[in-house]
Amino acid sequence: MTENPPGFVPRAQDFPRRNRIISGLALGVLIVEAARRSGTLITARMAGEQGREVFAIPGHPLDPRAEGTNALIKSGATMVTEPDDVISALAPMLREAPSPAFLAPPEPPAPACPRLPDRAPDLPPQVPDADHERLLTALGPAPTDIDELGRATGLSARAIQVALLELTLAGRVERHGHQLVSLKG
Repeated sequence: MTENPPGFVPRAQDFPRRNRIISGLALGVLIVEAARRSGTLITARMAGEQGREVFAIPGHPLDPRAEGTNALIKSGATMVTEPDDVISALAPMLREAPSPAFLAPPEPPAPACPRLPDRAPDLPPQVPDADHERLLTALGPAPTDIDELGRATGLSARAIQVALLELTLAGRVERHGHQLVSLKG
């Protein structure tokens, strides 16, 4: 969707206009991550001006990538911590009720596996302890992208993946999906 003619090369300044169209077509917009000064916040503002529902996923208060979403929540955006938050807010606007399968409660989690030992006692670590420390120093309480860890530490992708696996098994690192990890609280 765009107001520009076919073949027009997109530029950064064109995205707010395009996103105005997108937010106008939607019932609401979900803001996952936004810095204090972000084009995403322009889209959220436009959605609000168009009478659309604005949703935001809260982030860690010390993470600059979450300043925008946290500010939106303070300003009245609907806080989202699970899919049902969006479904219940949009349900009155839908012509048809969401299908029962979509609203069914999730299946109970599988029984917990017994805790694995921190590391097999007779196997040496696959990554030197110094690399573990470099990773732990680069990590914080807010989820960080694994590619960012590579840039911050200078470690190879293999070394990062192996070290993260070892640190996860040791209970020191938590994985959040979508290549995001943080120190375990």
